[in-house]
Amino acid sequence: MLARSIGLFLFCITVIPAASSEVTFYRDVLPVLQQKCQGCHRPGEAAPMSLITYKEVRPWAAAIREATASRKMPPWHADPAHGKFSNDRRLTSLEVDVLGTWAKTGAKEGDPKDAPAPLQFTEGWTIGKPDVVFDLGTDYEVPAKGTIEYTYFVVPTGFAEDKWIEKIELRPGARSAVHHIVLFSRGSQSKSWPGAKPGAPFVTPPKPRPEKRSVDNGEGFFFALANAGSDEGTEIICTYVPGGNAYLTRPGQARLLRAGSDLVFQMHYTAKGKVAKDRTQVGIIFAREPPKERVVNTFVVNNRFRIPPGDPDFLVNARVTLDADVKLQSFFPHMHLRGKAMEYKAVYPTGETQTLLNVPRYDFNWQTTYQLEEPILLPKGTRLEVSARYDNSPNNPSNPDPKAEVYWGDQSWEEMLAGFVDFVIPRMMDPGDIARPKQVQKAQAQAQQFTNGLSSQ
Repeated sequence: MLARSIGLFLFCITVIPAASSEVTFYRDVLPVLQQKCQGCHRPGEAAPMSLITYKEVRPWAAAIREATASRKMPPWHADPAHGKFSNDRRLTSLEVDVLGTWAKTGAKEGDPKDAPAPLQFTEGWTIGKPDVVFDLGTDYEVPAKGTIEYTYFVVPTGFAEDKWIEKIELRPGARSAVHHIVLFSRGSQSKSWPGAKPGAPFVTPPKPRPEKRSVDNGEGFFFALANAGSDEGTEIICTYVPGGNAYLTRPGQARLLRAGSDLVFQMHYTAKGKVAKDRTQVGIIFAREPPKERVVNTFVVNNRFRIPPGDPDFLVNARVTLDADVKLQSFFPHMHLRGKAMEYKAVYPTGETQTLLNVPRYDFNWQTTYQLEEPILLPKGTRLEVSARYDNSPNNPSNPDPKAEVYWGDQSWEEMLAGFVDFVIPRMMDPGDIARPKQVQKAQAQAQQFTNGLSSQ
C-alpha cells in the first residue's frame, strides 16, 4: 500500500507541472512547424499560407488545431501498419496535443529567446542551390478555357559527357494551371516525339479512340525499362504533382543522364478561367563522383480497364514479374479524380506475400512519394502487384460524371492506374534486364505509343 502511494505521489509531481505549464509559440509550437510544416508553408511554396513567424501563424491557431487533430494535416495517407518511411510527415500524439493546447489557451507568443534557429531555405528550391537550371525555353500561355492536350517542350542539355543526378526538382511557373509534369531524358538516337523542336511547344496529333476496346483488369507492364538511359531510349527522371516531393537519392546512388540527351517536359495544363503564363524550371544537383548504384524510375501500369457507371468500389489490378534481383526504394501511387485506394504487394518466389504500401484513402490533391527508410530487396521471380480501387458513384464529390463509363486517359475526368516505383540496381546493370522477353517487348511497344502522346490503346 505504501509503495502504491509513493508511486502515485511520484506520478503526480511528474505530470502535474507538465500539464499546467504554459505552451508558447517560440518554445513549443515553432519547433513542430519547422519540422513538419514549413517545407510547404512558406513563401513561394504550394501551401496557401506561410507559417514562419508568430504574426503569420497566430490567425490560423484554431484552424491548425482542427486540421492536425483530424489528421488532415500534414497530409499523409499511408497505412502505418505497412512500411516505414523516411519522409513520414505525420505528427506524433504529443505534437498534436502541443498545437491543440496552444490554440485553446490563447495562442501565446512567449519569449523570442526560446525560439530555435530559423531554418535556412534556398529561395525557390527545396533541394538547395542547383548546379544547373533548365526551363521550357519559352513562355507558354495557358488558355483560360477549354481542354488542353499534353504539351511537350524539348530542351537540349548540351552535355558532352554522362552526368549522374543526385537531386532533381521540378518547379512550375504557373502552379495553379499545372496539373502535373513528367520530365523525360531522351537519348541522342531516340525516335520519340519526332517533329518536336527546342523552344516551341509540341502537341502530338490526337488519335481517335477505338469503339471497341481491349479490356483486362489484371494486366501490367513496366514502362521505359528497355533501353532506359541509352542513346536510343527515354527514361523518366522526375515528376511533379500537387503535394509531391523532389526526387532525391541516397549516398552512393544517382540517376543517369546520358551525354547528348535532351530533356523533354511533358506538361499537363488545366484551364482555370483566366490566362496564365508558364515557364516551368527544373533544378539539378549532380553527384560529385560516379555512384555505386543507379536509381531507375518506372511504373507498373494497367491501361486496359473499364470502370462501369455508378460503381462505388471498382477494382483494377496490374502486375509484373521481375527477372533480376532489384532493390525497391520508393512508391508513388497515381490515379485521377475517381481514385479511391491503392496497394502495392510483393509475392516472393517462396510464395510469401508482403504488403509494401497501402493507401486506403487516396487523395488526388495530395499525391505523395513514399520513401522507404530502408530499401527492400525483391529477388528474381518476385511478382510486384498493384491494385487500385475507384469510386465512380454519385457519392464521390470529385466525380466528374457518375453516369460515364471510364477508361484510361490523360485528362483528369478519365482515369489511370500508374504505380510508380524507384528501383536501385548496380551502376553497370542494364535496366532492361529487370523485366525481360515478352514483358519488355510489350513495354517497348506501348511505351513508344505513350511517349508519342497517345492516351489509350
